[in-house]
Amino acid sequence: MVVGINYKKTDAGIRGQFAVNSEQYNTLLTTARNFGISDLFILSTCNRTEVYGFADSPRSFSELVCSVCAGDAATFAEMAYAKTGSEAILHLYQVAAGLDSQILGDYEILGQIRTAAKQAKQAGFIGAYMERLLNSVFQSSKSVKTNTELSGGTVSVSFAAIQYVKEYAEAIGADPTQFRIALVGTGKIGRVTCRNILDYLKAKNITLINRTEATAQELAEELKIKSAPLSQLGREIQEADVVIVSTNAATPVVTKEHLQNCSGKLIIDISVPCNVDQQARSTEGLTFVDVDQLSRIKDETLARRAAEVPKAQGIIRQHFAEFREWCDMRRHVPVIREMKHKLLAIPFTPVMLCEHRAATEEAGNEEKVQKVLNNLAINIRNGNTPGCHYIQAINDFIA
Repeated sequence: MVVGINYKKTDAGIRGQFAVNSEQYNTLLTTARNFGISDLFILSTCNRTEVYGFADSPRSFSELVCSVCAGDAATFAEMAYAKTGSEAILHLYQVAAGLDSQILGDYEILGQIRTAAKQAKQAGFIGAYMERLLNSVFQSSKSVKTNTELSGGTVSVSFAAIQYVKEYAEAIGADPTQFRIALVGTGKIGRVTCRNILDYLKAKNITLINRTEATAQELAEELKIKSAPLSQLGREIQEADVVIVSTNAATPVVTKEHLQNCSGKLIIDISVPCNVDQQARSTEGLTFVDVDQLSRIKDETLARRAAEVPKAQGIIRQHFAEFREWCDMRRHVPVIREMKHKLLAIPFTPVMLCEHRAATEEAGNEEKVQKVLNNLAINIRNGNTPGCHYIQAINDFIA
C-alpha cells in the first residue's frame, strides 16, 4: 500500500510539517518494525510525503510518519490518501514517470525515488517483491522518458524558479544577467538550480552558501563562482538582489532578522518545509515566492507535455502488465521447485533407466530437468489446468 499527502490537497506549509529529511528517515527505518512494517521506503519531496510498503493497515504508515514529523496525526489523517494493491502499484508508476508531479513531467522525481529506495535497501527494508517492482517502475519511467515528450523541454521546480526571475526582471525593468544572486543550499536541487542560473539566466554574480561549507566551495570552484560560509548569510542576503533558498533543514534558515531593511529583493523558497521563516515572508518591500506559486507557471512546453500523457499511460500499462505476469508466476515458484526435486528423485525400471541414461548422456540430467521446468512454467502461465501440466512434465522428463 501507499499512504501519503501531496500538493493536490495540501499547501507547502502543511507538506512541510510532514517532510522527512535524511536523518529522520534513518530514525524511521530503525523504528518501522515496531509498527509492524517489514518492507517500505519513504518518498519525501517538495510535492509529497509518501510511504510505500507492506502493513496490516494504513494507520501503521501514518503513525510511523507522525512519530518523527512536526505535524500532528489528526492533520495527516485528514489530508492523507491511502491506496492498496494494484491501485498503489499504479500510483508508483505514475509518480515515477512524472505524471503525478506538480509540474507535469518533472523528471527529477525518478532520482528522488532511487535515493529513497537505496536508503531503505541499505537498512534491509527492500525485499525481493519490492525490488522487482522498483526495477519495473524504473524501466517504465525510462521508457516514458525515451519514447515520449512528457519530460521534453526544461520545466521543473528549479527551472520554474529561473523563469520567475526572468519575469520579475522584466516587470521591474532590470537586466537579469546583472542580478546579484545568493543561492542558499547546494544539495541536488540546489546544484540543478545553480546550473540553470548559469545556463538560462546567464547571470555570473552568484554566491553559494551551505551548512557544510566545503560542499559550497567545491561547487563554486567547479563553476567558477563564489561561495561564503553560513556565518555570512545575513551579509550576503543584504547584498543580493535575488535570494533562492534550497535547503533541507528542519527549521527555517532565513529568519526575519536576515531580511530587515531588505526591501526590493526577490526571495524564492523551493524548500519543503519552507526554510524562510513565516514572519520574514511578510516583510514590507519583499517579493516572496514558494514552490506552490512556481508550479503555476504555464508555457508551451507544458502544453506539449500534456499531449503526451496518453502515450505515457500506455507504456505504464505495458510494464504494469509484465509485472503482474511476474507476480502470477511467482505464486507457482514453490510448486515448480518441488517438481524439480521430484523429477530428480524419480526411480526408473532397468529399461527406463537405460533409455533415460542414453538420453541424458548428451545433455546433463540437471539441464534436462531445467528444460522440463521451463516448459512447465510456460504451460502454467498459458492455462489453468496445473494438474495436467504436472503430468505432462513427468512425461517430458521420462520420454
